[in-house]
Amino acid sequence: ERLGGARTVLLDKTGTLTENRMTVARLSAGGRVRDPGEGEPGRSAAILMEAAALASAVLPTDPMDRAIRTLRPAVEGQATLSRSWPLEAGRMAVVQQWTMADGGVVAAVKGAPEAVFSLCRLSPSGIAAARENLDVMAAEGLRVLAVASIRGPEAGFAEPDEATFVFHGLIGFLDPVRADVPEALREARQAGIAVAMITGDYPATAMAIAGQAGIDIEGGVLTGAEIAGLDADTLRERVRTIRVFARVKPDQKLALVEALKADGEVVAMTGDGVNDAPALEAAHIGIAMGKRGTDVAREAADIVLLDDSFASIVGGVRLGRRIFANLRKALTFVVAVHVPLAGMALLPILLGAPPLLFPVHVVFLELIIDPVCSLVFEAEPSEANAMKKPPRDPKTSLFGARQIGFGALQGLVILAAVLVFYLWTLEHVEEAQARAAAFLALALANMTLALVDSASSGVSLFDPHRKVFWLISTGAIAVLATAIFLPPVADLFRFDTPPMAVLGTGIAVALLAGGWSAPARWLASRFGRSVSSKPGGVAFAR
Repeated sequence: ERLGGARTVLLDKTGTLTENRMTVARLSAGGRVRDPGEGEPGRSAAILMEAAALASAVLPTDPMDRAIRTLRPAVEGQATLSRSWPLEAGRMAVVQQWTMADGGVVAAVKGAPEAVFSLCRLSPSGIAAARENLDVMAAEGLRVLAVASIRGPEAGFAEPDEATFVFHGLIGFLDPVRADVPEALREARQAGIAVAMITGDYPATAMAIAGQAGIDIEGGVLTGAEIAGLDADTLRERVRTIRVFARVKPDQKLALVEALKADGEVVAMTGDGVNDAPALEAAHIGIAMGKRGTDVAREAADIVLLDDSFASIVGGVRLGRRIFANLRKALTFVVAVHVPLAGMALLPILLGAPPLLFPVHVVFLELIIDPVCSLVFEAEPSEANAMKKPPRDPKTSLFGARQIGFGALQGLVILAAVLVFYLWTLEHVEEAQARAAAFLALALANMTLALVDSASSGVSLFDPHRKVFWLISTGAIAVLATAIFLPPVADLFRFDTPPMAVLGTGIAVALLAGGWSAPARWLASRFGRSVSSKPGGVAFAR
């Protein structure tokens, strides 16, 4: 239900927008960019892949490590891993130190290009040359890692920053956008939901992937370093228009969530790592990845996404809107149905007429009301235009004065109609006959009201999902018919069989009193659409 009111969704790129299925698509070595499938690799490309393999896990679980190992098998028997430095905030690269079979020492590093450039102490001209190829691969939407290594005594360092690595080149990984993402993004836009992508990738890569997926890239990209340098007010202003965030660290994800919340947005946030937990906890709806998420992320989140797909999030929004709408319908019906129930128990006595309702009648009506509320309204599908409406205002209550007022109005109409009909029948037929006809009108009006209040989703009244309603109604009508026409049961209800003309009038009163709001709602919606379509009419924009 909360997800149904989301106004902004912050998405991790990998695995949510993309398939998280990495393949090596480009190699940049020796000043040349090549496809790894272009025949035998040259010496520079071979050295690049060997260094990348040494910087990858021996038993890989990371998709990029797996992609590297596919092209360059493991190094068991040739070297022994002696030490490893994982990714950290100050060094976005993995460094591994190996002891070779001949006793030599080799260290290899792979990671963010800027981190590897720093470890290699590249000159400005060397960085500029590498960035040319980096920009080419990033523009293709590839995730790019830089690779370097060092051999000999210098490779036996205590900390990677003490050494000067030899730069070997770049590897571009292709992670395809999920096939269902563009359609899901289109539906999210129709629903008035702003979708932003957060990634640790190079900015050009982030922009390319966002464009392929269908995310709005007109606002440009905001990097983690830029986020860190902005004050709270400036960041809140920037996130109103920017939908792509690159090179973002976990603490900066939290800053983005807080900025959006401060701007009045209802924020949903996806994440999978341990460091994502603060942002998941801070978001209104934290969404953890079920396939690749850590236990910490799942504990911090409100929702665990079993298939890690953005399309499932959009489906959750649709379901949340359906839940909210159906709860409103059910609560409106509860208010409406109890107004005539209470009124018909009291008003005839105050007016000096014979009582209409006895305990058996109240029990019968409640046996209709309870299953209708719990089964019929719950089974109602989403409205046809549910995902073409903007998100509801965060300040909107589930059940406010408008819903109470409308439910009370529906109930008062039924109360007035049934009361007048009961007083009228008392003047023309016996008390037991009048009670039978008026109670029939009250029960049928309640059932008609249930159909009218629930069946506003634009589907057929006889759609299969409404079989529960028709079963309940058929059973109720069968009991009413038995109580009216079978004397032993009629005595229990204090009924007597009224004339058919009176029964027919009661049925007409029930249908009109219970069903008047359906054409009224239809006319109001048509009038509202015609007003909004005129020049100067109110329209929603986001």
